[in-house]
Amino acid sequence: MYAKIENKKIIKFPYGLGELATDNPNVSFPKEISDALLADFNIVKVEPTEAPEVDIFTERLETTVEATSKGWKQVWNVVQAPREDVEIIIKQQRNSKLAATDWRFRSDMTTSQEWVDYCQALRDITDSKGYPYAVVWPTEPGQ
Repeated sequence: MYAKIENKKIIKFPYGLGELATDNPNVSFPKEISDALLADFNIVKVEPTEAPEVDIFTERLETTVEATSKGWKQVWNVVQAPREDVEIIIKQQRNSKLAATDWRFRSDMTTSQEWVDYCQALRDITDSKGYPYAVVWPTEPGQ
């Protein structure tokens, strides 16, 4: 894993050796490129690090690099997903949960008040405190 850095400022990360060849079409690079040759082109090796766990519905990962006493390492930042993206996911989950109850509301069945209340709570999820980042799903009756 590499980064292009000029004056200790990140120009591009991640940066591939294929990009190095593309960016320098008049240069013939050896098959194995030394760290010294990479440095001549402002390319540094970056120590990869393990990404932290995130809530895939409400968070996203961004990555960059930072200088250390030993070189450069990858750094991960957890950022809140855009509200619009989270709302889409929550509404899809809600609609899926509602669709799973449709059979309980057939005209030839008597639906309990518990199921009516559960479905209403699902419909009201967008009005709940903390929506969309801290949704507390209602418990399905009988569980």
